Amino acid sequence: MIQVNNVSLKFGKRTLFEEVNIKFTSGNCYGLIGANGSGKSTFLKVLSGEIEPTTGEILISKGERISFLRQDHYQYEEDSVLDVVIMGNEKLYQIMTEKNKMYMQTEFSEEDGMKLANLEAEFMELDGWNAESDAATLLNSLGVDVLFHSMKMKEIPVKLRVKVLLAQALFGNPDILLLDEPTNSLDLEAIQWLEEFLINFNNTVIIVSHDRHFLNKVCTHIADIDYGKIKLYVGNYDFWYESSELLQKQMRESNKKKEEKIKELQAFIARFSANASKSRQATSRKKLLDKIQLDEIVPSSRKYPYIDFKIEKEAGKEILKVENLTKVVDGKTILDHISFTVLKGDKITVLAQDDLAKTTLFNILSGEEDYDEGTVEWGKTIKFGYLPQDNTNYFHTDKNIMEWIGQYYDVKDETVLRGFLGRMLFSGDDVFKKVSVLSGGEKARCMLSKMMLEEPNFLILDEPTNHLDLESITSLNKGLVNFKGEVLFTSRDYELNSTVSNRVIEILDNGKIIDRAVPYEEYLEKNKR
Repeated sequence: MIQVNNVSLKFGKRTLFEEVNIKFTSGNCYGLIGANGSGKSTFLKVLSGEIEPTTGEILISKGERISFLRQDHYQYEEDSVLDVVIMGNEKLYQIMTEKNKMYMQTEFSEEDGMKLANLEAEFMELDGWNAESDAATLLNSLGVDVLFHSMKMKEIPVKLRVKVLLAQALFGNPDILLLDEPTNSLDLEAIQWLEEFLINFNNTVIIVSHDRHFLNKVCTHIADIDYGKIKLYVGNYDFWYESSELLQKQMRESNKKKEEKIKELQAFIARFSANASKSRQATSRKKLLDKIQLDEIVPSSRKYPYIDFKIEKEAGKEILKVENLTKVVDGKTILDHISFTVLKGDKITVLAQDDLAKTTLFNILSGEEDYDEGTVEWGKTIKFGYLPQDNTNYFHTDKNIMEWIGQYYDVKDETVLRGFLGRMLFSGDDVFKKVSVLSGGEKARCMLSKMMLEEPNFLILDEPTNHLDLESITSLNKGLVNFKGEVLFTSRDYELNSTVSNRVIEILDNGKIIDRAVPYEEYLEKNKR
């Protein structure tokens, strides 16, 4: 159990949290949600002890161990993969290290013998003899092959280092588990394994994640950060969304009825307060009027951008035809004579174990990369818009947001442009920020704005939810569902895949493809994902 008592956190004049009181209990999984900048990751650091609160205290049940998902794999470059995982239980790893040093000694005193005996007892109590096998099991489950286990961290691929840090956080059955964006960079199989692990985990879990499906699968509660307060809801993310919307609706309806009653009472008082025979009734109604209190409806700090992809010109019958497309990268054939035809109404999600294969395919289709063999034929009426995973090259400029977006918009009326940017959450002086210094989320919204202004009838999207918050992902999801054209996209967001796509193309490790005109969930089920 971890209890937060009257916790406030201030940075200069800015108050991030104020008088937060909340209890996280064993057996529950809490999804910590809130708008970008609300302090979700900071709150986890307060819980872990990395940041001291300005006021208040964090109480943890005696003897309980907190495990926190680390983000910096560079601090472990010289350590072996197995050792990094075992470091998740700091006490156990210290005992192992000290014990091994003592066994390296050539001479033992009686005092050394006693110390070693105590270390061995603690080692056994902490299940140290199974530490390496338990660490290996976690790594294997997350897709880190045994051949990497004895390597140094600096020697393994970066995408595997993220999995090693996750295994470190999960290692040793911690009493309190704090996970900040645990699904980032995980493949589908690893995410599904993690979901099952957390569903069956009996201790306390607190998670920050932008993956709506993941939050729905694992969370028993939602802790919502809004205006420096944290409110607890029982249920998963969808239940929180529906119940919070319903609560706001009920309060608005209640206020409407109260306002009607207030007008009625005020009219009666104004009409009969000077009438002697009605004065008692007027006084009674005045007392009743004084008792009516309108519910305070505080607007959420969350902001949902307006994402709506309009089409300049509807596509004809011919959309896209790919035949015998082949691409070799660094001696490996990642696309091997693949062929597919995009038909009217297709919204296709592209899957692959190798991210390079998906990105290469999208770069080829958009004309940004050459291919070795085959043909790519776009229909004559097709105007495509491309959202690359790496948008760095678009922002090597000294332009501000207004100037940057103006490149893609013929209308020069500043009021119209400001209105559009406002709907994409760039308001006031924000529009004069240099695009070179924007955050990842701001750049992503700029790229989506660009794509909307271009009004394409075919969208190519490579990991479009990267850097977006939950609100922006929700808006993007709605925009793609409502889009009248064709879409080819890849995303780790389960909800986006399952609600948008009606066809799946999977690029296999041998460069061939599987092409099925079925919904995403049905495809996963048939392929035992």
